[in-house]
Parts: sequence; structure tokens; C-alpha cells
Amino acid sequence: MARLILVRHGKTKLHHDDRFWGKTDVALSDTGIRQAEQLRDRLAAEKISAVYTSKLSRAHSTAEIAASRHQARITACDELCECNFGYVEGLTFTEIKRLHPRLAEELNNWHARPSFPGGESLDDLDNRVQMFLKRLKKHKQTETVLIVAHGGPLRLMICHLLGIDMKHWQKVQLDHASLSIIETYPQRAILSLLNDVSHLKT
Repeated sequence: MARLILVRHGKTKLHHDDRFWGKTDVALSDTGIRQAEQLRDRLAAEKISAVYTSKLSRAHSTAEIAASRHQARITACDELCECNFGYVEGLTFTEIKRLHPRLAEELNNWHARPSFPGGESLDDLDNRVQMFLKRLKKHKQTETVLIVAHGGPLRLMICHLLGIDMKHWQKVQLDHASLSIIETYPQRAILSLLNDVSHLKT
């Protein structure tokens, strides 16, 4: 498997509300576009051979900008989309606590595997992530692959690659436009960089 550069998409036009945006196709804000441009500059010296991204525009736009100095093909994948939050899509946690108290309890329990009514469960999302990881087996260890996605899929991906139980997925901090790097080897993977935002000037 290749060397993996993991990027969470830039800030969106709706991120200030701290709502559960999953399948909703929210566009990058002006700040998010600047963040993607700063990622582009940060990655300019990398030899990126392939780019994978979520089909949602906030991730896809980040990938297009960040990889614009490379000739690598960008492949959009359903597996990398954020979790479908179903009936609580677009709600704040306070609103979820009032309307769906049992779900709110699950979300507060770091060891729980929540299931979103009318949407996906954490296990559904994890199955998608594992399907995506199978795609990466075709890449050689000498290659560098850029993956631009969302907090949920990327956290689970890191857990799987490092052999960490998925119950710890919420303990991985990934900020908007952050950069993480995993070096993969036949018998193990090494996390060499996590949640780096040193390239973000504003």
C-alpha cells in the first residue's frame, strides 16, 4: 500500500452553526477556499500519484484545489462521503438532545456505535471505509496517495490502518484543512503526522 496523505476538507459556508452536516452538499466558504489553496502550496513538493475524494462538493473542491499542481487523476468515491445523519441532519446537538434523547446519550458515550434514524449507523460508515481501503491495495509502497474526505471516514480510516479499535474513533482530532500522513509497510503502518495545520495562515 502507498504512503497516504489524509486531508479533511476546508471550512464550509455553514460550519459556524456547529450542526450535523453529513450527506448535505455544503459548499466551501471563502475561508475554506483559502485553506485549500494553502494546502496546495504545502503539497507542491509532494509526488502525488493518485487522488481520492468524497463526492460531496466541500471535499471534492478541496481536492481539486489542493492537487491542482499535480497531474494525478482525481477519483470521487461514495465510500468517502460523510455519514448520513438521517432525521437529525442539519440539527445541533442541543436540538438532537431535545428531539432524540436516546441518540444524544449514544453520541455522548464514546464507546457506543450510534445509529442515526433514517440514515446510517457507525457500522455502516465503517463498512464503507473498509471497502475504500481495499481500493488502496493496488497502489505500490513507493507511491503517494492523497485522500480528501470528512472527519468521520478519516478517523475510522486512521483507526483501521493503525490497528486501533474503532471505539476510539472520536478520540482522533482532525481540524478543517488539516494534514495527516500515514506511512504504510507490508506488516504495519506508522502515523508520522497528525492534524497538522501549520500551513494555514488565516
